[in-house]
Amino acid sequence: MVMSMKSVEIIYRYGAQTEPVRPRPVDSGAARQRLDEGNHAFATLLDSMAGDEAVARRVIQVDPRDFGLGGGVGESPKQRPFAAVLGCSDARVPIELIFNEGPNDLFVIRVAGNGLGSEVLGSLKYAVEHLGGSIKIIAVLGHSGCGAVSAAVDIFLDPKRYLELATSHSLRSILDRILVVVQASAMRMDEMFGPDVVHYPGYRTALIEASIVVNAALAAYTVDKELKTQACGEIKAVYGVYIVESREVWAPHRGTAMWTGLADPPADIESFAELGNAVLHSDRISSILKAK
Repeated sequence: MVMSMKSVEIIYRYGAQTEPVRPRPVDSGAARQRLDEGNHAFATLLDSMAGDEAVARRVIQVDPRDFGLGGGVGESPKQRPFAAVLGCSDARVPIELIFNEGPNDLFVIRVAGNGLGSEVLGSLKYAVEHLGGSIKIIAVLGHSGCGAVSAAVDIFLDPKRYLELATSHSLRSILDRILVVVQASAMRMDEMFGPDVVHYPGYRTALIEASIVVNAALAAYTVDKELKTQACGEIKAVYGVYIVESREVWAPHRGTAMWTGLADPPADIESFAELGNAVLHSDRISSILKAK
């Protein structure tokens, strides 16, 4: 019997103060590029895992100051993330690993369904107001197979299940926000494919995955509007969906054929309609909808 010796190594490495460290992005464009490139590095990490003794290794260079080294004795490191990320609580979505980042690089908020409750908005406002000198971008990251969105879709398809949540205000507050997105996505599917779409073999799964995209896009749109009211013109909001199976961030890029990487949120109602069309016509959602 042949034993497989495959291994995956993700190493956080720091050196002496004299060694160069990765510079922080200077603007939102550079921050977005770094997040996209980091995700590409993570997503392709296992591509070389051929053979029984393959080793996949990723080394992430970190600044020793982010470990409290190099400063005064007992001095805490200064908080200086270049991006804030709103993600889901799902344990399969480790934000720093997904973007190939280390400690003190990202200001991460995780909540079921990556929803914009008052606590989340308050946390993002704190990041912008107190860490505005370092933060260049805010990313909203949904993920495939999201349990919160799946639960909202199941309630939409069988409304009597909502009664099960009658005594659980905390769960209802999460699902109520998502139900609006699910209803809008279902209406768009009906308009595009006709009322018989509900009988397609992959209707439920396709509705979940389409709603996940719209939910993330809507959150990013809202964050973007909040930033404008706070006169944070240099900080941009973007969004994407982490595909658990492929480890890639996926989103439609308006006016292009691109589907990988973080994308700008829709700017208005017309843009949201275009987003719905793009998502439902994408190869991914189309294949799910028609899957047997």
